[in-house]
Amino acid sequence: MTRVIHTGDTHLGYQQYHSSARRKDFLDAFGQVIDDAVEMGVDAVVHAGDLFHDRRPELRDLLGTIRILRRLDDAEIPFLAVVGNHESTRGGQWLDLFENLGLAERLGAAPRVVEDTAFYGLDHVPESRREELDYDFEPHDAASAALVSHGLFTPFAHANWDTEMVLDRSNVDFDVVLLGDNHAPGTETVDDTWVTYCGSTERASAAEEDARGYNLVTFDDAVDIRRRTLDTRPFVFVSVELAAGEGPGRVREQLRQREVADAVVVVEVTGDGEPVTPAAIEESLTERGALIARVTDRREHGTDAEIDVSFADPDAAVDERVRDLGLSTAALDVDETIRASKTPDSNVRDAVKSRVTDLLEDGADAAFAAAPRGDDESGAESSGGDGAGTTESGADGGSETDDADVTGPTDGAADVTDATDGVSDVAAADAAGSATGDAADEAAPPALDDSSDETSSDETDEEATDDDSEETATPSDTQVTMEDF
Repeated sequence: MTRVIHTGDTHLGYQQYHSSARRKDFLDAFGQVIDDAVEMGVDAVVHAGDLFHDRRPELRDLLGTIRILRRLDDAEIPFLAVVGNHESTRGGQWLDLFENLGLAERLGAAPRVVEDTAFYGLDHVPESRREELDYDFEPHDAASAALVSHGLFTPFAHANWDTEMVLDRSNVDFDVVLLGDNHAPGTETVDDTWVTYCGSTERASAAEEDARGYNLVTFDDAVDIRRRTLDTRPFVFVSVELAAGEGPGRVREQLRQREVADAVVVVEVTGDGEPVTPAAIEESLTERGALIARVTDRREHGTDAEIDVSFADPDAAVDERVRDLGLSTAALDVDETIRASKTPDSNVRDAVKSRVTDLLEDGADAAFAAAPRGDDESGAESSGGDGAGTTESGADGGSETDDADVTGPTDGAADVTDATDGVSDVAAADAAGSATGDAADEAAPPALDDSSDETSSDETDEEATDDDSEETATPSDTQVTMEDF
């Protein structure tokens, strides 16, 4: 028998809402997973990608991760992982650093046998390069086999990776596919193989209302998948529908009935009542002890709505306006590099040229096509963050309880990253012209351990940057590069 914790999408280093407390929350949630692993004495912790939120994590995030992984190492529990799209870099991966330190193992085409189960890994691969994969794995003689990967797989919402095709082309028969990338947990079967998402360990967007957690997977005569929840910072979701004549007073009345101390409070105002000023409501919530307050008035109030902006998060206001421009993803990516990423000013030009070169080499023609305008994205929510803005779709329909048996397929909703920070398409075209003149040699076909250097449809309403240029400037005091190790 083999028993492992299946986790992923920990997004360490994510300073959500520009809050250092939220940054610590993501590390604390990961720490809880590791503490549970030690307490239960599992045979391994399997991480399905996006350990970090950013491909250039800061030193404090790396040190915090090392401290946590050492607790697992002291308990002689292996940490097996693949690389997600958020953290992938052109060369060596941060996961390789932890492997060199003896704190982690990077899964790939060769089996890593734990007890009587063989684990294989498939890093995130851009959609444009997946046809080059041959899914050729080395054989094993264990009783069971599991594939660990990062991406949006069928039959889950917003999928762009065909699970049935992967299983059919693989030369190994897998009993279960352990996935990351979709922040909503869910379990299905494909060709008699369990396919499961563990979900994120912290709420990376306001759309993630359900409790966060991980999967406890047991391999015996059959595969048993149980959901375990984590004790994370409370999010208070309040929807207020105003009747005619009602206004801010009614909103405050509804909020007085909720405990908001130390919580992230997300308020949505709908109905036919009077206009509501979000900043005033947010201020009243923080005065009551809320860590973060976000108020959105979903109604249209003519001209007033055009200038009704909460400056509690200026990036969110900018992102909201940019989404309405209907720019191509290439242009949005260029804007993200210039405006929102951690790329040093001295490196921006080279970073933009490198990014556009990648798109041209990958043949990603769709990246230069106009994107849907913000008001065309039904049900989407977005706010600015440390990187590109994103869209959110849906929420997990099932409940999450400790040790809940998986008795049948459950629907999970995918969070869709759409690289929606924007600039004029003229900027992308200009960068493309410069890039084609200096384009690098064509990239070699990806191996099974090939890592993504583009962002897929993904998670969070405040997503990571999609700039993957190699830094040449000296890092800041709070950043390190692979070369520093």
